Amino acid sequence: MTPSAPQLPATVRTFTQLLSSTRRGARLARLLTAGELAAWEVAPDVAERAEQIVAELAANAFFHGRVRGRDFRLDLALDTSAGTLRVEVTDARGDRFPGHRPNAEPDAESGRGILLVAALADRWGTSLYVPGGKTVWAELDSGPACMDASTRPTGGSADGRRPDSSMA
Repeated sequence: MTPSAPQLPATVRTFTQLLSSTRRGARLARLLTAGELAAWEVAPDVAERAEQIVAELAANAFFHGRVRGRDFRLDLALDTSAGTLRVEVTDARGDRFPGHRPNAEPDAESGRGILLVAALADRWGTSLYVPGGKTVWAELDSGPACMDASTRPTGGSADGRRPDSSMA
C-alpha cells in the first residue's frame, strides 16, 4: 500500500444577508462583511480588499440597481481548500449591468466604481438572477493565509510567511 499525502480538510464558510436598498443598507453590508471576515480569520489584506469591493457593489446596488420595495442580497463564501473568497451582490435590476463610463469627467464622483472592483479582485463578473435582477461577483485568491486556526499548518509566522522567507 502506498501512503498518501495528508490532505487539509475542506472548509467552506458562507454568509448571506438581505439588506434594504438604501445608503444605510449599503453601509451595513460593508460592516457585516468586516465582522464575518474577522470571525473567519481571513488575512487582513484580503479582508480589506473584500470590504472595499462590497462597499462599491453595495453602493451600486443602491444607486443603480434599486427597485422600490425590493432588497439587495450580500453573499460571502470562503473556500479554504480552493483558497478563494467570493463576494456576490444581487440586486433587482437585471436590465442594468455595471460598466465603466468612458466619458466620465476626471473629477466626477461616480462612473469608475467597477474599475475599482476590477483592480481589487482577482476575477469578477456578472450574471442574470432569476426571476429578475443581476448578480455582480468578485473572487479574491486568499491562499493559505486565509485558513482558520483549525486548518492552518504549523511552522509559519503569524502573518502567514514562512520563517525563512526574506523581506523584499
